[in-house]
Amino acid sequence: MVYEGVAITKLRPLLLQDSWFRSCATAFQDTLLTYGKVRRLVDGEALYSRMTQLEQSLFCVLEGALCVGSTDTNGLASMLVYLEPFHWFGELPLIDGQPRTHDALADGTTYVLCVPEDRLIRWLDSHPENWRDLTRLSAYKLRVAYKVLGEPGTLLQLVARRLWLAAHGFGSRTEDPRNILRLSQEQLAFMLGVSRPSVHKALRMLELDGIIKQHYRKIEVIDLAALAASAKYLS
Repeated sequence: MVYEGVAITKLRPLLLQDSWFRSCATAFQDTLLTYGKVRRLVDGEALYSRMTQLEQSLFCVLEGALCVGSTDTNGLASMLVYLEPFHWFGELPLIDGQPRTHDALADGTTYVLCVPEDRLIRWLDSHPENWRDLTRLSAYKLRVAYKVLGEPGTLLQLVARRLWLAAHGFGSRTEDPRNILRLSQEQLAFMLGVSRPSVHKALRMLELDGIIKQHYRKIEVIDLAALAASAKYLS
């Protein structure tokens, strides 16, 4: 889809695929559509960086994907999450006013809906009942973090959990999870902090069990229930 010149209001059918947006009050949905502007990123371009604290916004991936992560003082890169359509994010700085903690880089040509902080906050302050909608977005992700952080497991279980979470949009697709994940073995290794050969071995075991099928820079989930069983505690 070409977004240049497309009325933002026509994006509603696409955005309604996301369970959080779908659950928001209609007035809040209208506000996000009214104030939002589409930004096009080329491969590797930063939507934002920890080092350049620009004006805050609420974001939604429309097409393409974003790698959200950081680089340590030794230049070692890590990836926290891989965001695909139609994932909303960037709400924390709007809630607590603190700086961003990670970088967001485009993986291929990517289109992002950007809702500027100043206009959104003014509207929410005049409609305080809708602040709850924004905080729910953060709560969804916090619940996902509680599921992932500190949970023991074999590497196979960790890989299965990350794939299951990616299929569910890391908390944003509680319904209708996607079965095609734009994730490479290298990206999964960055997420888990392990070697690529180790991830390859775990993915191969899941593939031999008929749970997933690997493609170039993509993973197809064949059996979501079996993937959850491999992860042991997810459902």
